[in-house]
This record gives sequence, structure tokens and C-alpha cells, in this order.
Amino acid sequence: MGCHVDSIAEKLAEKQKEISIGEFFERNKHILGFDSLTKSLVTAVKEGVDNSLDACEEANILPEIVVELEEVDDREYRISVEDNGPGIVKRKISDVFAKLLYGSRFHDVRQSRGQQGIGVSAVVMYGQLSTGRTTVIRSKVKEKDYAVEMEITMDTKKNKADIISEEVVLWDEKEHGTRFETTIKGLLRSGDHSVFEYLKNTAIVNPHARIVFNCDGDTTVFKRATDQLPPPTLSVKPHIEGIELGTFVKMAKECDRRRKVSSFLVNGFSRISYRTAREICEAAGVDEKKKPEELSLAECKKLLKATKKVKIMAPKTDCLSPIRSMLIKKGLKNVLKGYRPEFYAPPTTREPCVYSGNPFQVEVGLVYGGDLPSDGAVKVLRFANRVPLLYKKSGCATTTAIKNIDWRIYGLDQRGGRGMPSGPAIILIHVASTRVPFTSEAKDAIADIPEVVDEIERGLRECARHMRTHLNKEKRRKKVSRKFMIVKDILPMIAEKSAVIVGKDPPSLDKVMTKIMGVVYVESSYQWNNGHCHVSIDVNNYTPRKRKLKVYLEKPYPDNVAMDTMPEPRTDGEYLEWHLETLKPSGLQQINFKFDNGLEKEDMDGLEIYIEGIKGTSLIGAEPLPDDWDVEMAEIEKE
Repeated sequence: MGCHVDSIAEKLAEKQKEISIGEFFERNKHILGFDSLTKSLVTAVKEGVDNSLDACEEANILPEIVVELEEVDDREYRISVEDNGPGIVKRKISDVFAKLLYGSRFHDVRQSRGQQGIGVSAVVMYGQLSTGRTTVIRSKVKEKDYAVEMEITMDTKKNKADIISEEVVLWDEKEHGTRFETTIKGLLRSGDHSVFEYLKNTAIVNPHARIVFNCDGDTTVFKRATDQLPPPTLSVKPHIEGIELGTFVKMAKECDRRRKVSSFLVNGFSRISYRTAREICEAAGVDEKKKPEELSLAECKKLLKATKKVKIMAPKTDCLSPIRSMLIKKGLKNVLKGYRPEFYAPPTTREPCVYSGNPFQVEVGLVYGGDLPSDGAVKVLRFANRVPLLYKKSGCATTTAIKNIDWRIYGLDQRGGRGMPSGPAIILIHVASTRVPFTSEAKDAIADIPEVVDEIERGLRECARHMRTHLNKEKRRKKVSRKFMIVKDILPMIAEKSAVIVGKDPPSLDKVMTKIMGVVYVESSYQWNNGHCHVSIDVNNYTPRKRKLKVYLEKPYPDNVAMDTMPEPRTDGEYLEWHLETLKPSGLQQINFKFDNGLEKEDMDGLEIYIEGIKGTSLIGAEPLPDDWDVEMAEIEKE
């Protein structure tokens, strides 16, 4: 009996063998986002574009990306992604595109689109698996006057590239850049889960990029909305708050043998000073002069437990690169021109927070009204580290946060105060982190981490309050507009006829008008003539005292020069700025100017006029400056 068992064990042992990384993902391609033909096409384009954006930004280059999609056979599509990045040196091309878990950012604790070293090489693998075709890479670096073109396949057993051919080619139209071309099995669809939707959403949160999409002869250009590159992210050391015991033990064992426990804590983790390190050691009862590799498992546990008793600063945030409010609005405006929304809530960028030691930051934008569809659920745009999330919306932290809010109190419909709200609105949510807690390797959804969900909720409520204030002010503005017409046109006529009857001169109506109105009333109009946009802003002071006001108008993009302006504005910064020094009661100040340099009509949609020098409760037709919104909203809500 014993011999029989031994023989079975030996047979089983002979069958057991190592599985390569490539073979594992080859058989489990759904894990990487290739679980349907439609999604596979989106995933392939996404990985190529993500690579291009990261490469351009790291080289401080404004991205110019061209995506081409062509059906070459039944449900087989040739995909190419070309960029103007720094290029890839010849010896690294095959590894970057045909070696899984190979990359430069895996060990960096900083925000980036790709970190796992799987993305674009997985596309090569899937293309080879689904169509049997090769992948062609062309790369040119600035120092060379030629490009290298390489045709490759992936050896999944050895997890490395097989180079089919390699040649030097001229690429005169490019000073530097990379082109990636492969063929995959896929299905081209329109709608929310399409390649077009992915690129459109990418343009919203990457307003510094120009993206051209050629699909079977049809070309769409997503113009660059700003020349401002995202600030570079800096790699930081891990924060001890989120370190797991096994990782801590491993770091201690691999530490420089000359170090002490105190210096290991200082040099191995962020935000720990020598004073803090001594406090941790004292709280743990561990000798700070002990060598880290000599720490026992029990001592490591004590040290990690002691970190909760000692005050340690939160992680640094220069490892994050949020989009920021003004650029979120520019990105939304640049892509949503056709909908002509009536209101863009000032986007909010929350203060950085931490989950499990990983710094993260939440940004929220909200657009309302105009030609946005009013029937059905609001449209939700989800992003993580500037990358659109198109799939698995129901299992995402962003959706959880939206459903946790009663949107009826903010002006949207919501059955029973639960679930997704409905109405003419678009909600944008962006989560930036050194380690986004995705639910899977496909990076389709964000896990319901309590700290992340809570921050998203706070950002949503902030934008929702702006929307509620806008809707309330719109109702008030319509009432005041009717009153304004009576005061401006009918009251003077009554006074004039009354004066004739009694045989006296018409009385001054200034005090009466200011008493009736009690507001600063702003009217604006745009007229187009020979490609020039003529703008008129009327500021009426219907309050009982003189006003010193500052008028601000958002600059449309590109930053055009104001011509023939009366009065002359200040043009530095994000706004055109006018100072109105002596606006008397019932006085009118008119600002007239024109924009040049090829503005389109859509560029003027949604441009806000802001007024400084009067409370928002007494202001109609304009808004207080974004920085003053919270104060103004609190006053309005009290009323």
C-alpha cells in the first residue's frame, strides 16, 4: 500500500512544473481587460495611449497623439498609436513591448498611469493570440537622424520577445517619437463603452494633450485646451502607516548592515525624523541601536504597533498630480461644446488624504442644463490617475458615493432619495493616488475603501451645493429681470406722464429705483462679425450707495488678446480684470471689447463673469469669485 501511494506521489510530482508569467496571463487574458471583443479593442487603445501620455509628460513634452483604427478582416482591427514622446532606445524596445512585468515605475511611490509593466505588452500578447499576427514598433530618439523599426512576437513561455525583423528607416516628419502597431480581434461599437468615448474622456482630464482619432477614414480631433503640462510627480518613500508586517520584516532584513533601527526608520520611510524614530523605539521597547536585520518577528510587530502611538506626519503630496479646478473646467468645456451647458459648478480639488499609507486626492466636477439629456440617469465620468474608467460602473467606489447622497435636496430627481439621480447633468470624479485601489488588474473600477468613498462624497456635496445655489439664483434672476424691465422702461414713462399732468419737471427716480431693486445687475451679450467676437458687459448699480467693483471674465482658450477695450483690463492670470472705481447709485458702467485670433462661438459658451465688491446675495447676472463661493453660499442658504 505504501509503495502504491509513493508511486502516485511520484507521478504527480512529474506533472508539476513552473508556470511562466506569460502563460498564466495568456490563459487568463480576461484579468487584463480582454474579456469581450468590444472591451478588448478599448483596452488595446487605452494601453497604447497611456504609455504615450506618460512618456511625453516625463520628458516635459506637450503630447501629440494619433490613434488609427482600421478593420482588416472580419472582426480583426489594425490599431496604431503614434506619439511625439522621447522615443525608446533600440536595446529596450523588445523588452518594453513584449515582456510582461517589465517597466520603470513599479517601485516608484508616485502617481502614474501605468506601474505594473503589463499594459502594452499584454496588447502584443493578445494580438498574437487572437489573430496570429506580429506587432511593429517604430522608435526615434532625438539624438538620431533615423528611426528603428522592429517586428516582434512574444514568447509567452520565456516571457521575452522574438524579433522577426529589424531595420533602420527614415522618419523625417518626426524629430522623436514612437509608433506602435498591432492587429487584434475586436468589435467596434459606439456609445459609452467605445474607443471614441475613451478618447473623448481622456481629452477631458488631459487638456494639455492633442489627440487625433482616425477610424476607417473618419477623423476626429480633440484639440489641446491648455499649454500647461501637469506638474511632475516626485517619488517618495513608503509611509509606515500602510506597511504590512511581512513587508516591514523584508525591508529590515535587506537594510544596510551598518544601519541602526533608528536610521532604518528614518531612511526607509517618509515623514519619520530621528526624534520620531526614537519615540517609536521607546514605545516598542526596542533598542534603537540594534541592527535591523537582527530584529525578531515579535520586535517588528511591536515597532509597527508603536507607530500608532506616535504622531507621524501624513505622507507628502508632491507625489500626486491632480488636474486642478480651472483645467477640469477647460477640459469639460473643450469636449462638451455641442451640449452648451448652462452651468459649470466650480470643480473641487479636495485636500490630500491617506488610505493604508497611500496618499490620494479626489477631484469632482459637475455640469448642468443646456442641451444635456434631461431624461434618464445623470452621466458619470470616472477617472483614476487621469485615465477613464468605462467598465464595471456598478462595482466602483464612485458609484457608491453618488448613491449615498440624497440628490433631491440639490435639485436633481431621485426616486426615493436612493440610487442614481436623474436629470440634465454630468458628474466628473477623478481619484489620483500613488496606488489606486483597483478591484482587478483590468483597472476598471475603484474598490469601496471607506476613506476614498468618504472623500468622493464630500467633493460631490460641495459641487452639488453650487448647483443648488445656481438653480435658486436662476429663479431669483427671472423674477428680478421682470422687475428690472418695469423699473427701467415703465416707471420712467409713468413719471414723465405724471409730470405733464401736474405741470412739473420729471422727478429723479434714482432713489426709488435703487430701493425697489437693491442689487447690482449684470447683463452680457456676444455678437460675431467677420470672425471677431464683440463682447458687451453692462454693470448696473441698483443699490443705495457708490460701489467700487472688480469685474472678472474667464479667458477663453486660446488666450486671445482683448482689442479696442473700454476700459482697459488687466490681462495677466486666468481672467480679464476691470476695476470700476466710482459706480454711483443707478449708475451704469459698460465694458466693450472684442476677441480676435479665430475664436469659435462654442469657445464663449459657459464663460463666467465674476464680481468682487458686493455680496453674492445682492448680485444678479454674475457670480462671486470661486474662492468666495463658500461664504456666499452660506449666506444664500440662510435666506
